[in-house]
Amino acid sequence: MTWLVTGAGGMLGADLVARLDDVVAPKRDELDITDAAAVREALRRHRPLVVVNCAAWTAVDDAETHEDEALAVNGTALEAITAGCEEIGARLVHLSTDYVFDGTAEAPYPEGAPTGPINAYGRTKLAGERAVLGYGRGYVVRTAWLYGAHGNNFVRTMVRLAAERETVEVVDDQAGQPTWSGDLADRIIALAGSGAPAGVYHGTNGGWTSWYGLAREVFALLGLAPDRVRPTTSDRFVRPAPRPASSVLGHERWAEAGLTPMRDWRQALHAAWPVLRPS
Repeated sequence: MTWLVTGAGGMLGADLVARLDDVVAPKRDELDITDAAAVREALRRHRPLVVVNCAAWTAVDDAETHEDEALAVNGTALEAITAGCEEIGARLVHLSTDYVFDGTAEAPYPEGAPTGPINAYGRTKLAGERAVLGYGRGYVVRTAWLYGAHGNNFVRTMVRLAAERETVEVVDDQAGQPTWSGDLADRIIALAGSGAPAGVYHGTNGGWTSWYGLAREVFALLGLAPDRVRPTTSDRFVRPAPRPASSVLGHERWAEAGLTPMRDWRQALHAAWPVLRPS
């Protein structure tokens, strides 16, 4: 079956394309998802059975002062993508984020929990979700703290800093789920081919930690003393966009659909390590 993956040059998109045999993978300069006519033409020409939208405005802090531009990519563009999928009968998988929540929950957010983004990025991603959820063959997959072999991410930054500094300070007051893009790509493929009900699925590895906890695990995998990572608080690193303090996501819908949730984040990080460690 033919797949079309937007944002194929990014971290998740690259992992998806590597796992698919029959795939159309336009780069950003080949398909601008904010160009509704170009989107409809591409879908009509290739007629994929599954469309995975990995394209997004991901500059969280910049979205605070460029919300209209972020909304065009993360929200409005999904109206044309959804309409194009409906025209050809394609299934649609759209990647969203834990940032649609406010981060005040004391337990993992279930898929049906009320949303309440606290920054512009989250608001624009929520707009995209709403467009997709109006389509009967649309999946919204919320992910978080994504890392992988392609592109910049926290794990690769910690690997670099470990070689440059004796100690690093990392915030210990934000809780979330480090997620390997390879595991997420596998789950997306399984979801799209399963016939599972349309709707929201949480695509994160299991368990939870803080950025500090993740950094310590990276140092340990490098064979370095985890105590070289020092805990600090978010108020030491003030950024334009506020971050949710706890964005741990629940995974009940996978089991309800007869699918296996993603494994624990530590297991995933250890499995991913051969493609992440410095050469």
